[in-house]
Amino acid sequence: MERLGTGIGWRPEIADAVERMPGIDWVEAVAENVCPGHLPESLERLRERGVTVVPHGVSLGLGGADRPAEDRLAALAERVEALGSPLVTEHIAFVRAGGALTASPHLEAGHLLPVPRTRDALDVLCENVRVAQDSLPVPLAVENIAALISWPGEEMTEGQFLYELADRTGVRLLIDVANLHTNHVNRGEDPAKALAELPLEAIAYVHVAGGFERDGVWHDSHAHPVPRPVLDILTDLASRVSPPGVLLERDENFPEPAELERELGAIRRALETGAVERVKTQLLEAGSAATRRAGATGPEHGDALGEGNAPGRTREARGAESELLAAGSAERPREETRAAGGRLFAGDGAGQRGEETGAVGATRGAFDLPHPSEGRAARERLGLAQAALLSALVAGTPVPEGFDRVRVGVQARALAAKRADVVAKVAPELPVILGEDYRTTFLGYAQTHPMTDGYRRDALTFAEHLLSAGRPGDAQARRELREWWLERSGPAPRSRRPVHRLARATRRVLLRR
Repeated sequence: MERLGTGIGWRPEIADAVERMPGIDWVEAVAENVCPGHLPESLERLRERGVTVVPHGVSLGLGGADRPAEDRLAALAERVEALGSPLVTEHIAFVRAGGALTASPHLEAGHLLPVPRTRDALDVLCENVRVAQDSLPVPLAVENIAALISWPGEEMTEGQFLYELADRTGVRLLIDVANLHTNHVNRGEDPAKALAELPLEAIAYVHVAGGFERDGVWHDSHAHPVPRPVLDILTDLASRVSPPGVLLERDENFPEPAELERELGAIRRALETGAVERVKTQLLEAGSAATRRAGATGPEHGDALGEGNAPGRTREARGAESELLAAGSAERPREETRAAGGRLFAGDGAGQRGEETGAVGATRGAFDLPHPSEGRAARERLGLAQAALLSALVAGTPVPEGFDRVRVGVQARALAAKRADVVAKVAPELPVILGEDYRTTFLGYAQTHPMTDGYRRDALTFAEHLLSAGRPGDAQARRELREWWLERSGPAPRSRRPVHRLARATRRVLLRR
Protein backbone atom coordinates (compact mmCIF):
# COMPACT_ATOMS: atom_id res chain seq x y z
CA MET A 1 0.00 0.00 0.00
CA GLU A 2 1.32 3.44 -0.92
CA ARG A 3 2.51 5.41 2.09
CA LEU A 4 0.59 8.67 2.22
CA GLY A 5 2.01 10.38 5.30
CA THR A 6 0.16 13.12 7.19
CA GLY A 7 -2.77 14.88 5.58
CA ILE A 8 -5.82 17.04 6.13
CA GLY A 9 -9.31 17.09 4.70
CA TRP A 10 -9.47 19.69 1.92
CA ARG A 11 -12.48 21.98 2.19
CA PRO A 12 -13.12 25.18 0.20
CA GLU A 13 -13.32 27.21 3.42
CA ILE A 14 -9.71 26.36 4.35
CA ALA A 15 -8.27 25.82 0.87
CA ASP A 16 -5.78 28.71 1.07
CA ALA A 17 -4.65 27.70 4.55
CA VAL A 18 -4.11 24.08 3.49
CA GLU A 19 -1.89 25.21 0.61
CA ARG A 20 0.33 27.12 3.05
CA MET A 21 0.51 24.47 5.79
CA PRO A 22 3.92 22.89 6.28
CA GLY A 23 4.28 19.11 6.29
CA ILE A 24 1.05 18.28 4.40
CA ASP A 25 1.77 15.17 2.33
CA TRP A 26 -1.75 14.60 0.99
CA VAL A 27 -5.34 15.78 1.16
CA GLU A 28 -8.76 14.18 0.95
CA ALA A 29 -11.68 15.82 -0.87
CA VAL A 30 -15.37 14.93 -0.62
CA ALA A 31 -15.97 13.29 -4.00
CA GLU A 32 -19.49 14.61 -4.48
CA ASN A 33 -18.25 18.20 -4.03
CA VAL A 34 -15.72 17.96 -6.87
CA CYS A 35 -16.62 18.58 -10.51
CA PRO A 36 -14.19 16.63 -12.72
CA GLY A 37 -14.28 19.18 -15.55
CA HIS A 38 -13.81 22.17 -13.24
CA LEU A 39 -11.46 21.20 -10.43
CA PRO A 40 -10.91 23.91 -7.82
CA GLU A 41 -7.75 25.88 -8.53
CA SER A 42 -6.45 25.09 -5.06
CA LEU A 43 -6.61 21.33 -5.73
CA GLU A 44 -4.94 21.85 -9.09
CA ARG A 45 -2.06 23.72 -7.46
CA LEU A 46 -1.67 21.04 -4.79
CA ARG A 47 -1.55 18.32 -7.46
CA GLU A 48 1.08 20.28 -9.40
CA ARG A 49 3.20 20.31 -6.25
CA GLY A 50 2.94 16.53 -6.02
CA VAL A 51 0.43 16.45 -3.16
CA THR A 52 -1.77 13.33 -3.43
CA VAL A 53 -5.53 13.97 -3.55
CA VAL A 54 -7.87 11.15 -2.48
CA PRO A 55 -11.61 11.36 -3.28
CA HIS A 56 -13.81 10.39 -0.33
CA GLY A 57 -17.35 9.36 -1.30
CA VAL A 58 -20.39 9.75 0.94
CA SER A 59 -23.36 8.71 -1.20
CA LEU A 60 -22.78 5.20 -2.60
CA GLY A 61 -24.56 3.49 0.28
CA LEU A 62 -22.49 0.31 0.09
CA GLY A 63 -24.20 -1.01 3.21
CA GLY A 64 -27.67 -0.58 1.77
CA ALA A 65 -29.88 -3.39 0.49
CA ASP A 66 -29.69 -2.24 -3.15
CA ARG A 67 -26.66 -2.69 -5.34
CA PRO A 68 -24.65 0.51 -5.80
CA ALA A 69 -26.05 2.57 -8.66
CA GLU A 70 -24.07 2.47 -11.88
CA ASP A 71 -24.27 6.23 -12.38
CA ARG A 72 -22.88 6.90 -8.90
CA LEU A 73 -20.02 4.45 -9.49
CA ALA A 74 -19.27 6.03 -12.86
CA ALA A 75 -19.24 9.50 -11.29
CA LEU A 76 -16.87 8.34 -8.56
CA ALA A 77 -14.55 6.71 -11.12
CA GLU A 78 -14.56 9.95 -13.13
CA ARG A 79 -13.39 11.89 -10.10
CA VAL A 80 -10.63 9.36 -9.41
CA GLU A 81 -9.34 9.82 -12.97
CA ALA A 82 -9.58 13.62 -12.81
CA LEU A 83 -7.61 13.78 -9.56
CA GLY A 84 -5.07 11.10 -10.50
CA SER A 85 -5.71 9.37 -7.20
CA PRO A 86 -4.00 6.14 -6.09
CA LEU A 87 -7.14 4.94 -4.26
CA VAL A 88 -10.72 5.96 -3.47
CA THR A 89 -12.69 5.65 -0.24
CA GLU A 90 -16.30 5.24 0.87
CA HIS A 91 -18.25 4.21 3.97
CA ILE A 92 -19.71 1.07 5.50
CA ALA A 93 -23.15 2.61 5.82
CA PHE A 94 -26.59 2.88 4.30
CA VAL A 95 -27.89 6.28 3.23
CA ARG A 96 -31.23 5.41 1.60
CA ALA A 97 -33.91 2.72 1.84
CA GLY A 98 -37.26 1.71 0.42
CA GLY A 99 -38.12 1.56 -3.25
CA ALA A 100 -38.82 -1.42 -5.51
CA LEU A 101 -36.99 -3.97 -3.36
CA THR A 102 -39.35 -3.41 -0.43
CA ALA A 103 -42.37 -2.00 -2.31
CA SER A 104 -42.26 1.05 -0.04
CA PRO A 105 -41.57 4.78 -0.56
CA HIS A 106 -37.99 5.69 -1.38
CA LEU A 107 -36.36 7.59 1.47
CA GLU A 108 -33.03 9.42 1.76
CA ALA A 109 -31.27 9.78 5.10
CA GLY A 110 -28.90 12.56 4.08
CA HIS A 111 -26.48 10.98 6.52
CA LEU A 112 -24.42 7.83 7.10
CA LEU A 113 -26.39 5.25 9.10
CA PRO A 114 -24.98 2.07 10.65
CA VAL A 115 -25.30 -1.35 9.06
CA PRO A 116 -26.42 -4.23 11.32
CA ARG A 117 -23.51 -6.58 12.03
CA THR A 118 -25.34 -9.66 10.86
CA ARG A 119 -24.59 -12.39 8.32
CA ASP A 120 -27.28 -11.04 5.99
CA ALA A 121 -25.82 -7.53 6.08
CA LEU A 122 -22.28 -8.85 5.64
CA ASP A 123 -23.23 -10.93 2.60
CA VAL A 124 -24.95 -7.93 0.98
CA LEU A 125 -22.09 -5.59 1.84
CA CYS A 126 -19.49 -7.98 0.41
CA GLU A 127 -21.37 -8.25 -2.87
CA ASN A 128 -21.81 -4.47 -3.07
CA VAL A 129 -18.12 -3.94 -2.40
CA ARG A 130 -17.23 -6.38 -5.18
CA VAL A 131 -19.53 -4.52 -7.58
CA ALA A 132 -17.79 -1.26 -6.66
CA GLN A 133 -14.31 -2.77 -6.95
CA ASP A 134 -15.14 -4.02 -10.43
CA SER A 135 -16.26 -0.52 -11.51
CA LEU A 136 -13.49 1.60 -10.02
CA PRO A 137 -10.07 2.06 -11.65
CA VAL A 138 -8.09 2.07 -8.37
CA PRO A 139 -8.24 0.19 -5.05
CA LEU A 140 -11.21 0.88 -2.78
CA ALA A 141 -11.02 1.42 0.98
CA VAL A 142 -14.10 1.56 3.21
CA GLU A 143 -14.55 3.40 6.50
CA ASN A 144 -16.10 2.35 9.79
CA ILE A 145 -18.72 4.91 10.82
CA ALA A 146 -19.87 6.54 14.04
CA ALA A 147 -23.27 5.50 15.37
CA LEU A 148 -25.80 6.92 17.80
CA ILE A 149 -27.92 3.76 17.76
CA SER A 150 -27.38 0.00 17.94
CA TRP A 151 -29.18 -2.65 15.93
CA PRO A 152 -30.86 -5.42 17.92
CA GLY A 153 -29.71 -8.97 17.32
CA GLU A 154 -26.21 -8.25 16.05
CA GLU A 155 -24.06 -11.33 15.50
CA MET A 156 -20.53 -9.87 15.36
CA THR A 157 -18.38 -7.23 16.97
CA GLU A 158 -17.13 -4.35 14.85
CA GLY A 159 -13.66 -5.87 14.60
CA GLN A 160 -15.02 -9.25 13.52
CA PHE A 161 -17.32 -7.65 10.97
CA LEU A 162 -14.49 -5.60 9.43
CA TYR A 163 -12.13 -8.59 9.45
CA GLU A 164 -14.58 -10.78 7.56
CA LEU A 165 -15.34 -8.00 5.09
CA ALA A 166 -11.67 -7.49 4.27
CA ASP A 167 -10.99 -11.22 4.29
CA ARG A 168 -13.77 -12.02 1.82
CA THR A 169 -13.29 -9.10 -0.58
CA GLY A 170 -9.71 -7.89 -0.23
CA VAL A 171 -11.04 -4.37 0.28
CA ARG A 172 -8.81 -1.96 2.18
CA LEU A 173 -9.94 -0.38 5.42
CA LEU A 174 -10.09 3.29 6.33
CA ILE A 175 -10.10 3.23 10.13
CA ASP A 176 -11.61 6.28 11.81
CA VAL A 177 -10.34 6.32 15.39
CA ALA A 178 -12.79 9.12 16.27
CA ASN A 179 -15.62 6.80 15.25
CA LEU A 180 -14.21 4.05 17.47
CA HIS A 181 -14.37 6.56 20.34
CA THR A 182 -17.93 7.54 19.38
CA ASN A 183 -19.03 3.91 19.46
CA HIS A 184 -17.28 3.45 22.81
CA VAL A 185 -19.35 6.27 24.36
CA ASN A 186 -22.63 5.57 22.56
CA ARG A 187 -22.59 1.78 22.31
CA GLY A 188 -20.22 0.70 25.08
CA GLU A 189 -17.76 -0.88 22.64
CA ASP A 190 -14.07 -1.28 23.53
CA PRO A 191 -11.76 0.44 20.99
CA ALA A 192 -8.80 -1.71 22.03
CA LYS A 193 -10.81 -4.87 21.39
CA ALA A 194 -11.84 -3.60 17.96
CA LEU A 195 -8.23 -2.83 17.07
CA ALA A 196 -7.11 -6.25 18.30
CA GLU A 197 -9.62 -7.93 15.97
CA LEU A 198 -8.80 -5.90 12.86
CA PRO A 199 -6.69 -7.17 9.94
CA LEU A 200 -4.09 -4.44 10.47
CA GLU A 201 -2.34 -5.19 7.19
CA ALA A 202 -5.53 -4.13 5.36
CA ILE A 203 -5.45 -0.54 6.69
CA ALA A 204 -5.17 2.05 3.90
CA TYR A 205 -5.12 5.06 6.19
CA VAL A 206 -6.65 6.55 9.34
CA HIS A 207 -9.09 9.39 10.07
CA VAL A 208 -8.84 11.59 13.17
CA ALA A 209 -11.58 14.09 14.09
CA GLY A 210 -13.23 15.90 16.97
CA GLY A 211 -16.72 15.94 18.43
CA PHE A 212 -18.59 16.72 21.62
CA GLU A 213 -20.62 14.98 24.30
CA ARG A 214 -24.14 16.05 25.29
CA ASP A 215 -26.37 14.21 27.75
CA GLY A 216 -24.19 11.12 27.61
CA VAL A 217 -24.21 10.94 23.81
CA TRP A 218 -21.10 11.60 21.72
CA HIS A 219 -21.71 13.56 18.51
CA ASP A 220 -19.09 13.07 15.80
CA SER A 221 -19.33 16.68 14.64
CA HIS A 222 -16.03 17.20 12.80
CA ALA A 223 -16.42 20.75 14.10
CA HIS A 224 -14.52 20.57 17.39
CA PRO A 225 -10.92 19.94 18.48
CA VAL A 226 -9.63 16.37 18.58
CA PRO A 227 -10.01 15.17 22.20
CA ARG A 228 -7.38 13.24 24.15
CA PRO A 229 -9.29 9.90 24.10
CA VAL A 230 -9.23 9.92 20.29
CA LEU A 231 -5.48 10.59 20.27
CA ASP A 232 -5.02 7.76 22.77
CA ILE A 233 -6.81 5.35 20.39
CA LEU A 234 -4.54 6.57 17.58
CA THR A 235 -1.51 5.84 19.78
CA ASP A 236 -2.88 2.37 20.50
CA LEU A 237 -3.32 1.70 16.80
CA ALA A 238 0.21 2.99 16.03
CA SER A 239 1.59 0.67 18.73
CA ARG A 240 0.25 -2.26 16.70
CA VAL A 241 1.03 -1.15 13.12
CA SER A 242 2.49 1.79 11.21
CA PRO A 243 -0.52 3.20 9.30
CA PRO A 244 0.28 4.21 5.71
CA GLY A 245 -1.43 7.55 6.24
CA VAL A 246 -3.25 9.64 8.85
CA LEU A 247 -5.63 12.50 8.09
CA LEU A 248 -7.26 15.25 10.17
CA GLU A 249 -10.92 15.87 9.33
CA ARG A 250 -12.65 19.20 9.93
CA ASP A 251 -15.91 20.01 8.17
CA GLU A 252 -17.14 23.22 9.79
CA ASN A 253 -16.54 25.73 12.58
CA PHE A 254 -13.04 26.10 11.16
CA PRO A 255 -10.44 27.54 13.55
CA GLU A 256 -7.42 29.64 12.65
CA PRO A 257 -4.79 27.80 10.57
CA ALA A 258 -2.41 27.80 13.54
CA GLU A 259 -4.91 25.75 15.55
CA LEU A 260 -5.21 23.18 12.77
CA GLU A 261 -1.42 22.97 12.62
CA ARG A 262 -1.31 22.37 16.37
CA GLU A 263 -3.82 19.53 15.97
CA LEU A 264 -1.68 18.01 13.23
CA GLY A 265 1.30 18.27 15.58
CA ALA A 266 -0.63 16.43 18.29
CA ILE A 267 -1.49 13.70 15.77
CA ARG A 268 2.17 13.29 14.81
CA ARG A 269 3.18 13.04 18.47
CA ALA A 270 0.52 10.40 19.09
CA LEU A 271 1.89 8.39 16.17
CA GLU A 272 5.45 8.73 17.45
CA THR A 273 4.44 7.55 20.93
CA GLY A 274 2.73 4.54 19.43
CA ALA A 275 5.75 3.77 17.23
CA VAL A 276 8.02 3.73 20.27
CA GLU A 277 5.70 1.27 22.01
CA ARG A 278 5.58 -0.86 18.88
CA VAL A 279 9.37 -1.10 18.67
CA LYS A 280 9.61 -1.93 22.39
CA THR A 281 7.12 -4.76 21.92
CA GLN A 282 8.99 -6.05 18.88
CA LEU A 283 12.29 -5.97 20.78
CA LEU A 284 10.83 -7.91 23.68
CA GLU A 285 9.29 -10.48 21.36
CA ALA A 286 12.51 -10.86 19.37
CA GLY A 287 14.58 -11.19 22.52
CA SER A 288 12.24 -13.81 23.96
CA ALA A 289 12.26 -15.77 20.70
CA ALA A 290 16.05 -15.65 20.48
CA THR A 291 16.39 -16.77 24.09
CA ARG A 292 14.05 -19.69 23.45
CA ARG A 293 16.05 -20.69 20.38
CA ALA A 294 19.30 -20.44 22.30
CA GLY A 295 17.91 -22.56 25.13
CA ALA A 296 16.75 -25.20 22.67
CA THR A 297 20.13 -25.48 20.95
CA GLY A 298 22.25 -25.52 24.11
CA PRO A 299 25.27 -23.50 25.28
CA GLU A 300 27.53 -24.63 22.47
CA HIS A 301 25.23 -22.99 19.93
CA GLY A 302 25.43 -19.35 20.90
CA ASP A 303 24.70 -19.17 24.64
CA ALA A 304 28.17 -17.82 25.42
CA LEU A 305 28.50 -14.17 26.36
CA GLY A 306 30.29 -11.84 23.98
CA GLU A 307 32.76 -9.32 25.29
CA GLY A 308 31.08 -6.18 26.62
CA ASN A 309 27.57 -7.65 26.35
CA ALA A 310 24.90 -7.79 29.06
CA PRO A 311 24.44 -11.24 30.66
CA GLY A 312 21.96 -13.49 28.92
CA ARG A 313 21.94 -11.55 25.63
CA THR A 314 22.66 -13.76 22.63
CA ARG A 315 24.09 -12.62 19.32
CA GLU A 316 20.71 -13.48 17.77
CA ALA A 317 18.87 -11.24 20.21
CA ARG A 318 21.32 -8.38 19.67
CA GLY A 319 20.97 -8.76 15.92
CA ALA A 320 17.21 -8.76 16.13
CA GLU A 321 17.29 -5.59 18.25
CA SER A 322 19.50 -3.77 15.75
CA GLU A 323 17.27 -4.75 12.89
CA LEU A 324 14.08 -3.71 14.68
CA LEU A 325 15.54 -0.38 15.81
CA ALA A 326 16.46 0.38 12.22
CA ALA A 327 12.96 -0.57 11.14
CA GLY A 328 11.47 1.69 13.80
CA SER A 329 13.29 4.77 12.48
CA ALA A 330 12.50 4.08 8.83
CA GLU A 331 9.97 1.35 8.29
CA ARG A 332 10.39 -0.74 5.18
CA PRO A 333 7.57 -0.94 2.65
CA ARG A 334 5.20 -3.66 3.68
CA GLU A 335 5.40 -6.85 1.62
CA GLU A 336 2.41 -8.99 0.88
CA THR A 337 1.04 -10.30 4.15
CA ARG A 338 -1.45 -12.97 4.93
CA ALA A 339 -4.22 -12.42 7.42
CA ALA A 340 -4.74 -14.94 10.18
CA GLY A 341 -7.61 -16.44 8.25
CA GLY A 342 -5.35 -17.18 5.29
CA ARG A 343 -6.62 -14.61 2.76
CA LEU A 344 -4.06 -12.57 0.92
CA PHE A 345 -3.92 -8.81 1.49
CA ALA A 346 -1.62 -7.63 -1.28
CA GLY A 347 0.87 -4.83 -0.80
CA ASP A 348 0.66 -1.93 -3.23
CA GLY A 349 -2.41 -1.98 -5.45
CA ALA A 350 -4.50 -4.45 -3.49
CA GLY A 351 -8.11 -4.26 -4.49
CA GLN A 352 -7.64 -3.67 -8.21
CA ARG A 353 -9.49 -5.76 -10.71
CA GLY A 354 -7.77 -8.99 -11.63
CA GLU A 355 -5.54 -9.04 -8.53
CA GLU A 356 -5.85 -11.34 -5.52
CA THR A 357 -8.73 -9.55 -3.89
CA GLY A 358 -11.74 -11.77 -4.44
CA ALA A 359 -13.46 -8.90 -6.27
CA VAL A 360 -13.89 -10.41 -9.72
CA GLY A 361 -13.46 -13.87 -11.17
CA ALA A 362 -13.04 -15.67 -7.84
CA THR A 363 -14.90 -18.88 -7.35
CA ARG A 364 -17.97 -18.93 -5.15
CA GLY A 365 -16.62 -21.57 -2.81
CA ALA A 366 -13.22 -19.96 -2.35
CA PHE A 367 -14.70 -16.67 -1.23
CA ASP A 368 -17.88 -17.77 0.54
CA LEU A 369 -20.20 -16.17 -2.00
CA PRO A 370 -23.87 -16.86 -1.29
CA HIS A 371 -26.04 -18.52 -3.88
CA PRO A 372 -27.97 -15.90 -5.92
CA SER A 373 -31.29 -16.94 -4.40
CA GLU A 374 -29.84 -16.61 -0.90
CA GLY A 375 -28.40 -13.22 -1.82
CA ARG A 376 -31.79 -11.99 -3.01
CA ALA A 377 -33.46 -13.12 0.19
CA ALA A 378 -30.76 -11.47 2.30
CA ARG A 379 -31.23 -8.21 0.40
CA GLU A 380 -34.97 -8.29 0.96
CA ARG A 381 -34.62 -8.96 4.69
CA LEU A 382 -32.01 -6.22 5.05
CA GLY A 383 -34.04 -3.84 2.92
CA LEU A 384 -37.17 -4.25 5.03
CA ALA A 385 -35.23 -3.71 8.25
CA GLN A 386 -33.45 -0.61 6.94
CA ALA A 387 -36.64 0.87 5.48
CA ALA A 388 -38.44 0.43 8.82
CA LEU A 389 -35.64 2.16 10.72
CA LEU A 390 -35.21 5.01 8.25
CA SER A 391 -38.97 5.59 8.13
CA ALA A 392 -38.99 5.93 11.93
CA LEU A 393 -36.09 8.39 11.72
CA VAL A 394 -37.38 10.68 8.97
CA ALA A 395 -41.10 10.01 8.52
CA GLY A 396 -42.30 9.63 12.10
CA THR A 397 -43.45 6.01 11.83
CA PRO A 398 -43.23 3.74 14.92
CA VAL A 399 -39.76 2.73 16.10
CA PRO A 400 -39.03 -0.90 15.11
CA GLU A 401 -38.98 -3.43 17.93
CA GLY A 402 -35.69 -3.84 19.74
CA PHE A 403 -34.32 -0.33 19.19
CA ASP A 404 -33.71 2.17 21.97
CA ARG A 405 -36.54 4.66 21.41
CA VAL A 406 -34.71 7.49 23.14
CA ARG A 407 -31.63 7.04 20.97
CA VAL A 408 -33.75 6.80 17.83
CA GLY A 409 -35.28 10.13 18.84
CA VAL A 410 -31.82 11.65 19.30
CA GLN A 411 -30.79 10.37 15.86
CA ALA A 412 -33.99 11.67 14.25
CA ARG A 413 -33.42 15.18 15.64
CA ALA A 414 -29.79 15.08 14.55
CA LEU A 415 -30.82 14.12 11.00
CA ALA A 416 -33.36 16.95 10.82
CA ALA A 417 -30.83 19.47 12.15
CA LYS A 418 -28.20 18.37 9.65
CA ARG A 419 -30.78 18.54 6.87
CA ALA A 420 -31.58 22.15 7.77
CA ASP A 421 -27.89 23.03 7.86
CA VAL A 422 -27.07 21.43 4.51
CA VAL A 423 -30.09 22.94 2.74
CA ALA A 424 -28.93 26.33 4.03
CA LYS A 425 -25.54 25.67 2.42
CA VAL A 426 -26.78 24.45 -0.96
CA ALA A 427 -29.46 27.18 -1.07
CA PRO A 428 -27.99 30.07 0.95
CA GLU A 429 -30.69 32.44 -0.31
CA LEU A 430 -33.36 30.65 1.75
CA PRO A 431 -32.10 31.76 5.19
CA VAL A 432 -31.73 35.29 3.80
CA ILE A 433 -35.29 35.39 2.44
CA LEU A 434 -36.88 33.78 5.50
CA GLY A 435 -34.61 35.43 8.07
CA GLU A 436 -34.59 34.14 11.63
CA ASP A 437 -37.66 32.00 10.93
CA TYR A 438 -35.75 29.76 8.50
CA ARG A 439 -34.61 27.07 10.91
CA THR A 440 -37.85 26.58 12.86
CA THR A 441 -39.84 26.69 9.62
CA PHE A 442 -37.64 24.08 7.97
CA LEU A 443 -37.65 21.75 10.98
CA GLY A 444 -41.44 21.89 11.04
CA TYR A 445 -41.52 21.02 7.34
CA ALA A 446 -39.04 18.15 7.84
CA GLN A 447 -41.30 16.43 10.39
CA THR A 448 -43.85 15.59 7.71
CA HIS A 449 -41.80 15.69 4.50
CA PRO A 450 -39.01 13.08 4.32
CA MET A 451 -36.19 13.75 1.88
CA THR A 452 -36.50 11.60 -1.24
CA ASP A 453 -34.00 12.94 -3.77
CA GLY A 454 -31.04 14.81 -2.31
CA TYR A 455 -30.55 18.20 -0.72
CA ARG A 456 -30.99 20.42 -3.78
CA ARG A 457 -34.35 18.86 -4.57
CA ASP A 458 -35.18 19.15 -0.87
CA ALA A 459 -34.59 22.91 -0.98
CA LEU A 460 -36.96 23.29 -3.94
CA THR A 461 -39.63 21.11 -2.32
CA PHE A 462 -39.37 23.16 0.87
CA ALA A 463 -39.95 26.37 -1.10
CA GLU A 464 -42.89 24.79 -2.95
CA HIS A 465 -44.41 23.74 0.38
CA LEU A 466 -44.21 27.26 1.76
CA LEU A 467 -45.57 28.93 -1.37
CA SER A 468 -48.50 26.52 -1.66
CA ALA A 469 -49.46 27.41 1.92
CA GLY A 470 -49.28 31.15 1.21
CA ARG A 471 -46.11 31.57 3.20
CA PRO A 472 -44.11 33.41 4.28
CA GLY A 473 -46.59 35.92 5.61
CA ASP A 474 -44.54 38.93 4.54
CA ALA A 475 -45.52 39.77 0.94
CA GLN A 476 -42.06 40.92 -0.07
CA ALA A 477 -40.43 37.77 1.30
CA ARG A 478 -43.06 35.65 -0.49
CA ARG A 479 -42.30 37.36 -3.81
CA GLU A 480 -38.57 36.83 -3.33
CA LEU A 481 -39.12 33.16 -2.50
CA ARG A 482 -41.32 32.70 -5.57
CA GLU A 483 -38.69 34.32 -7.79
CA TRP A 484 -36.00 32.10 -6.27
CA TRP A 485 -38.10 28.99 -6.86
CA LEU A 486 -38.94 29.95 -10.47
CA GLU A 487 -35.25 30.54 -11.23
CA ARG A 488 -34.38 26.99 -10.20
CA SER A 489 -37.37 24.75 -10.69
CA GLY A 490 -37.48 24.61 -14.48
CA PRO A 491 -35.48 22.36 -16.79
CA ALA A 492 -33.10 25.28 -17.41
CA PRO A 493 -32.38 28.54 -15.57
CA ARG A 494 -34.51 31.47 -16.66
CA SER A 495 -32.78 33.91 -18.98
CA ARG A 496 -31.10 36.87 -17.31
CA ARG A 497 -31.07 38.97 -20.47
CA PRO A 498 -32.57 42.45 -19.84
CA VAL A 499 -35.30 42.06 -22.45
CA HIS A 500 -36.52 38.82 -20.90
CA ARG A 501 -36.40 40.23 -17.38
CA LEU A 502 -38.41 43.27 -18.54
CA ALA A 503 -41.02 40.98 -20.12
CA ARG A 504 -41.40 39.01 -16.88
CA ALA A 505 -41.73 42.17 -14.82
CA THR A 506 -44.37 43.53 -17.23
CA ARG A 507 -46.35 40.29 -17.03
CA ARG A 508 -46.31 40.42 -13.22
CA VAL A 509 -47.65 43.97 -13.25
CA LEU A 510 -50.44 43.08 -15.69
CA LEU A 511 -51.44 40.03 -13.66
CA ARG A 512 -51.84 42.15 -10.53
CA ARG A 513 -54.34 44.51 -12.23
